[in-house]
Amino acid sequence: MIHSMTGFGKASARFGSRTITVAIKSLNSKQADLSARIASIYREGELELRSLITDRLQRGKIDLTITMEDDALEGNTTPINKGALLGYVHQLQTLRTESGLDFSIDPVALLRLPGVMDSESSRTTEVSKEEWDVVRATTRQAVEELQAFRLQEGKMLHEVCASRIAKISSLLEEITFPEAERIAAIRQRLEEGLAKIAPQGGYDNSRLEQEMIYYIEKLDINEEKSRLAHHLSYFIEVLNADQPGQGKTLGFIAQEIGREINTMGSKSNQAEMQQLVVKMKDELEQIKEQVLNIL
Repeated sequence: MIHSMTGFGKASARFGSRTITVAIKSLNSKQADLSARIASIYREGELELRSLITDRLQRGKIDLTITMEDDALEGNTTPINKGALLGYVHQLQTLRTESGLDFSIDPVALLRLPGVMDSESSRTTEVSKEEWDVVRATTRQAVEELQAFRLQEGKMLHEVCASRIAKISSLLEEITFPEAERIAAIRQRLEEGLAKIAPQGGYDNSRLEQEMIYYIEKLDINEEKSRLAHHLSYFIEVLNADQPGQGKTLGFIAQEIGREINTMGSKSNQAEMQQLVVKMKDELEQIKEQVLNIL
């Protein structure tokens, strides 16, 4: 069951006059990397929410946003913290006197200073157990929405990877047929070359046979084909696993597949075989791109 690391989930809930909205999105990443923007009233529970999300999503670059709108505050003006405002004014006046700098005090800038105007200052700073239960449940709902998105994307990734692996298997079968002819052609070429150098047979036939066997064995790719077929089969086995989280394993298998294909390419000395190897490399690159987004 393949899951993509890309997804989006959103959920909202009501608690009294408040509307709680949780939005989560994720992109591919080697590990769980969560960035959170949480309404200040709920920030004390950030660690718990982080744990809840990362335990479920496992990996990915995750962005969490939790907002709260309170209908009871609609139409009300935001109160000004007079103590904080006067404190800032006093400090600025003292600075102006002591430094000798002539500057005016901008009232708009003062209102932007921390603690002077806080849209949440009039809200209840304590969150009841019942409200926390709603926040948790809403977060879980958003996570499940994201997981459903990931699963849908994962089905497409599964289809793409499976079809690419099938293509590499097909290309591997095409390499199997000319292998005997390739070895025979190498042997014939060696014999013809020696015949030109020593037309009268002025060489040790026994030693020649040994050298030819050694040379042909170096160019033989039967072991590489066997290992490649095994890696392809294992890739599909992992791809079809019931539990998600195969991305890293599939990445390692793809590396092994690439190693065998590269070795076959280095041993290839026929144009037809080289073309097949190039096609396999192209299919593998497509697989690697998709694997990067698999959980």
